Amino acid sequence: MQRPKKLNKGDKVAIVSLSKGILGESFAKHELDLGIKRLKEFGLEPVFMPNALKSMEYLESHPEKRASDLKQAFMDKDIKAIICAIGGDDTYKTIPYLMDDKEFVQAVKDNPKIFMGFSDTTNNHLMLNKLGLGTFYGPAFLPDLAELDKEMLPYTKSYFEKLFSDGAGFEIAPSETWYHERKDFGPDELNKPRKSEKEKHGFEVLNGKGKVAGKLYGGCIESLYDAYTGERHGDDHKVFEKYHIFPTIEEWRDKILFIETCEETTPPEKLEKIMQLFKDLKILESVKGIIIGKPMDEIYYEEYKDVHRKIFKDLDTPVMYNINFGHATPRCILPYGAETAIDFDNKKIFVNSPIFESD
Repeated sequence: MQRPKKLNKGDKVAIVSLSKGILGESFAKHELDLGIKRLKEFGLEPVFMPNALKSMEYLESHPEKRASDLKQAFMDKDIKAIICAIGGDDTYKTIPYLMDDKEFVQAVKDNPKIFMGFSDTTNNHLMLNKLGLGTFYGPAFLPDLAELDKEMLPYTKSYFEKLFSDGAGFEIAPSETWYHERKDFGPDELNKPRKSEKEKHGFEVLNGKGKVAGKLYGGCIESLYDAYTGERHGDDHKVFEKYHIFPTIEEWRDKILFIETCEETTPPEKLEKIMQLFKDLKILESVKGIIIGKPMDEIYYEEYKDVHRKIFKDLDTPVMYNINFGHATPRCILPYGAETAIDFDNKKIFVNSPIFESD
């Protein structure tokens, strides 16, 4: 797995809209300005790819333009990192334009750089991992850098700052606070804090015990499900099958699977259907262990636990729940392919391998 180099002050960072075109809408102008300000406070120079600020309607109709932006970002050697604007629901449509482009594939290999986002960006993470690049499931431009409070959420900011570190390894620790999703993202909300709660649960072990080590791999569970079944769009699975993006069962065996649920607050019955598919595919029994993200706003918190306990009751795979990544805030970063150790007895998670190439 190729690793990018860490960020340094003065580096150029590309912003891409690989799914939703919200950044280009007038109602998001205050968030756009705030995100730019935050990146500059980190000493970074934001570069918006040619189509990143196009309208929602335009980008929905032109997945080839979204793909073109990602290609251009990888082709530009002056750009050191790529941050996704936000998620969406059809990022998979960019994959054929990219995987069939030999110039893009070579650029990923020749110019490895930080790629970060979450949610439906799962599709591009898995594509880039197939091409051998270690990417980061973590903060995105609109939800995190453009957080409307006076500062980024402290926990999220602390993990974003690891992109400037030597990447020698770090702990994924539980946040002492979690935050409710905002009901309004308008300009009147600028400098207003989110409603927050003291964390009462911490990391919870739902199955198994002991210590395991493996390579991180996963994403948004609904995106993974659609990529296997094509249930949402009809052709999602065909794209993933054509380019052999998912690991084989043998390749799953060295993985620690991370999964989290999206903002649509999937009903427990649907989650059970999703998890049963991955059980039937022998994935859940093959991986070294599983970490599961906190449900957004803690909706279905106990119901999801019941689903996972039911699914794993006859499996030995250890499972830890309520980790701070994905759609719930705050968010850590999870580096794909990084060797990670999980101590289920003491509820500890450590990323042990370097996540960046040395300068």
